[in-house]
Amino acid sequence: MADLPTHTIVFEILTRLPAKDVGRSKSVCKQWYALLSTQDFVKIHCSRSVVSSNQRVLLIDDLTCSVRPIISNNNDYGPSSTVTFPFHHQNNDVSILSHLNGLLCVCLNHTYELLLWNPTTTAFKRLSTPDSHGFYINNLDAIGLYVDADDDYKVLHIKRRSGVLGVYVYSREVDSWRNIPFITRQEYLSPHFNWSAGTFCGGTLYFTVCECWIGGTNVVICFDVNSEQFKEISFPPVPSNGMVQGVLVNVKNVLHMFASTGMFEMTIDLWTLQGDYWIKVLSCPPIPPISLSLWCDITHYVTNGNWFVMTKLGKLFTIEMDMKPFECFYPVSWFRGFKGAVIVQTIVSPSI
Repeated sequence: MADLPTHTIVFEILTRLPAKDVGRSKSVCKQWYALLSTQDFVKIHCSRSVVSSNQRVLLIDDLTCSVRPIISNNNDYGPSSTVTFPFHHQNNDVSILSHLNGLLCVCLNHTYELLLWNPTTTAFKRLSTPDSHGFYINNLDAIGLYVDADDDYKVLHIKRRSGVLGVYVYSREVDSWRNIPFITRQEYLSPHFNWSAGTFCGGTLYFTVCECWIGGTNVVICFDVNSEQFKEISFPPVPSNGMVQGVLVNVKNVLHMFASTGMFEMTIDLWTLQGDYWIKVLSCPPIPPISLSLWCDITHYVTNGNWFVMTKLGKLFTIEMDMKPFECFYPVSWFRGFKGAVIVQTIVSPSI
């Protein structure tokens, strides 16, 4: 250690600080401010922040936002801290569409504007433009947040407008939108198909595309973020005698899906993607009968070996995983009646 230069030692120490402490450290001196603002520092700090102890549940109520730690030993949340929205909003106005490495892509429901927002640093960036880019319509559009091989954070926006599909990519690096081609089946343009938010895993964004009736078509659309090519793979082979819902999860850079199927009594299976094929990991006992509206708000997350199945009214049950413990970070979902997400706290900026 004595042979290491002071700059290297300081760098190694600071990349291990919590995100909020890094923000405070920027005021120590000009040299530290410059060091902590470099992309190399942000990238390494982010890689060291993506751990289970740094998981937080972010909850959005009508006008407020709170962040709570996850307490794994009693399967509950810790004390909440209030987060002030740094942008103008109205009552029940902010919807989370996608998130990655502490950045959230959100929509302001009264203006349809898209924003990138880091709730830990409070920094945000509006993505809307005068030429109508960066505006999101619920139930028609799909959003995916990802980072490419050049460490450029990007937003993929799939827009369906009156039978016309447009696909656009926003680049944080160049601060602009551009159109890219998308060749897929024409029927996926129909509003009868529900597109999920994109889940980023292993250099690919994945979307579930499910037809909104019993026995309908269900597929997964894959977007390679470096080649910007799309392809379609099959859905896990779940029964088609009920409503089907797939929730994609990145578990240690391996794609998993919680596939729910049924009507009055539901089953939930956990699948993992190997190549282009799905392998079943486990099944849970059937969930007791619940209303269809409540079922649509079911969410899941896994931490420290426990699998939680929750609804907007509270936790249904906890399943001890019959395998070695693993962690996951969830795409956007609903938690106990609030809009929210499981996130990690980082210093990743929504703008360059």
